[in-house]
Amino acid sequence: MSTEYSYDEQGQFFPFFFVTVAGLVTLPVTYSLLKPSKGICHSLVNSGPHTYNSSDLENTATRIESSYTPEHADLIDAHRRRQKRRERKIKRMIVAGVGWTTIALMVYLMAVTQRSTPKIWDPYEILGVPMSSTEKQIQSRYRRLSVTMHPDKAVPDASKNETAESVNERWVEVIKAYKALTDEDVRRNFIEYGNPDGKQSTSFGIALPQFLITEGNGKYILIVYGALLGVLLPYFVGRWWYGSQKVTREKILVNSAGNMFKEFTERIDDHGVVNLLSSGAEFEALLHGHKADAGTGQLEKRLLSEAHVLTEKDRRFLQDMDDTVRRKTLALLWAYLARVELNDQTLNDEKYQLAPTALTLNEAFVSICLAYGFTNPVLAAYRTSQNLIQAVAPESPPLLQLPHFNEQVVKAIEDKIEQRSHLTIQSFMNFPDARRRELASSAGLSTPQLDTAIKVASQLPRLVIERTFFKVTGEKHITPNSLVQFVVKARFIPPGTRDIPDVHPSDLEDIDPDETDTKANARPDPAEQKQHQPPLAHAPHFSRDHSPRWHLFLADSRQGKVAVPPFTFTTFDKPILDASGKPTFNVQTLKMQFQAPPQPAHYKFQMHLACDSYIGFDDKRDVILSVDDPSQIEEAEWEDEDISEPEEGECLDMYHIRKSHANTSIADTIAGQMATLRGSATKKASSPKLKSNDDSDEESGTDEEEETESETDTDTDTDEE
Repeated sequence: MSTEYSYDEQGQFFPFFFVTVAGLVTLPVTYSLLKPSKGICHSLVNSGPHTYNSSDLENTATRIESSYTPEHADLIDAHRRRQKRRERKIKRMIVAGVGWTTIALMVYLMAVTQRSTPKIWDPYEILGVPMSSTEKQIQSRYRRLSVTMHPDKAVPDASKNETAESVNERWVEVIKAYKALTDEDVRRNFIEYGNPDGKQSTSFGIALPQFLITEGNGKYILIVYGALLGVLLPYFVGRWWYGSQKVTREKILVNSAGNMFKEFTERIDDHGVVNLLSSGAEFEALLHGHKADAGTGQLEKRLLSEAHVLTEKDRRFLQDMDDTVRRKTLALLWAYLARVELNDQTLNDEKYQLAPTALTLNEAFVSICLAYGFTNPVLAAYRTSQNLIQAVAPESPPLLQLPHFNEQVVKAIEDKIEQRSHLTIQSFMNFPDARRRELASSAGLSTPQLDTAIKVASQLPRLVIERTFFKVTGEKHITPNSLVQFVVKARFIPPGTRDIPDVHPSDLEDIDPDETDTKANARPDPAEQKQHQPPLAHAPHFSRDHSPRWHLFLADSRQGKVAVPPFTFTTFDKPILDASGKPTFNVQTLKMQFQAPPQPAHYKFQMHLACDSYIGFDDKRDVILSVDDPSQIEEAEWEDEDISEPEEGECLDMYHIRKSHANTSIADTIAGQMATLRGSATKKASSPKLKSNDDSDEESGTDEEEETESETDTDTDTDEE
């Protein structure tokens, strides 16, 4: 039998084909547009790792109000606009738009195109008899039809557009139907092939309109298929594969990570981190071709002429470098950090362009430092992040973060007050207003400039720690290998704030939910779990919007090692600002979770809380984790239970025991028994608790039963500023 191919002439099926093909492209592209750009963070709700959308943080946060415009603001804003266009993914948006338009058009065609359903050949329907008819009834029906439908007797009806041929064809169908129900051979063909004439030709339907294949268009279809399957698909798959092999999980090039691993040292400082960041391979793409050495001589001459910018060690490191790209990169980084005017538009533009790339490399360098586990390199990397975002060189005065404050102004202020160490923003804002204005005026700042600086300083999100302690959820003691939570209670208090409300004692506690409370154990309401962001970092010289992050970790100060890796916080559980933009002074809860040491002892750690966006806002203090011996806890609890809650049947035995004691009088013994009898009527505690004073059960026992607060409180030694 022959094989036939039929095309979709009515356009009934080809829309399904186009919807499928368009969906294969459109759905992945749409997902890539909508999915968050992921980074690892830690939540304040469960203190566990989850993904956050870093671009969303920058797009949804509020801004610090400031009228300050830095020098070269046009270059900085141009880089910010370029980055926003890159984040919008315009090409993908166009592809997704075309794809969804195609899908919508095809769905419309599906809805309006009339369906043509294939008709099954049914001899009973043709003869007009029920399927339960006998052969005699079928023959009778056939004879009646032959009287009216036989071509010799039937007359074509012109009103129905009937012709002699159509009459003949209709009678042929009647004969076939009659034979299919009465003749054994014809009936066998009908049962086996569904047609009284036997096996028919095979027909394949192609869900494409015929005009795509006919009239010489077939070769173009082959070209399109060849381009899609033979060129574009391998290209994009290969590009994705080899691109993923070149990039680490921190989204930097593998070569950059290798270079930083090679140059890592245990004693690296802030200057060393800046020098190390210049080894990133990403800068080769930014300074490619003629840009690699264009203006390098002028750049170095201008940089080295500034005596305060580079140390002697940094100068030697720069001058001994042979790699032209890295040499120019390092010079541009130092020029950016020291805010050196390069007197060249191109060099200034490159200076601001390199800073965000250096920050990305620095974030990856933190991971390298954590792999080695040394504390000092981690802190140096966090300080370098602050320097890059604020465009302030390492070990420079923190006051440079304020608008209109430059090296000359800060030096004049510090000389005026004979400050040996650099003055922080908090210290400057703590001066009386008259004193601040006197210092600023003597340093050359005008009143409007100082007002702008004070306005910005009073909006900076400085996180002040109120209390820290360790706890185990649902337990009163910390035992070996238990899951410990380190809880930090802190408030956002901007520098210079005068009227700070007192902290309510209950806000400094972390009470566990009652296990019998079904509401507390139910799935939390997303509205109640809404997280609150601090304002975007005030970084007028940084050519990206950046949302501040706080890194909390524990270190062993004696060994200089990180004991518990950092937990990063970007959002907080309570509002930071009210509707008018003023601080709420709400107590925020920061938690980090880790496993307790395996041996009972008192472990001394040093807590570090570092902000990646502001200089001088970090905090550190000593904390002590007390891990108790389970056997001693159990023994103490049994003793407490035996003493405080005897059964009534044991009173007589206790009387004889107490009577035999040489230093106990009979009167005291009787009084003790009566007190014991009165105490036996109280309800037995559901879980035994260790009392600090055995004779205080009657007063404190009830309170302890009402609240199951985990008071494994190893309150910490504080180093307040």
